Amino acid sequence: MEVHMLSWALTFFVVAIIAAVLGFTSIAGAAAGIAKILFFIFLVLTLVALVGGALRGRPPV
Repeated sequence: MEVHMLSWALTFFVVAIIAAVLGFTSIAGAAAGIAKILFFIFLVLTLVALVGGALRGRPPV
């Protein structure tokens, strides 16, 4: 189960990085606003996943 939580956290992190690259460099043009919103949504989801994993009692690997 710990591996499952870690994989979700890493997935959210990768998606947040991709959204940041698209949003903060204006590569996506008109979609920059959407990318910034997605960045913050996935950043929050990453933090929730990390806290959820920490509350299970074992430290992250």
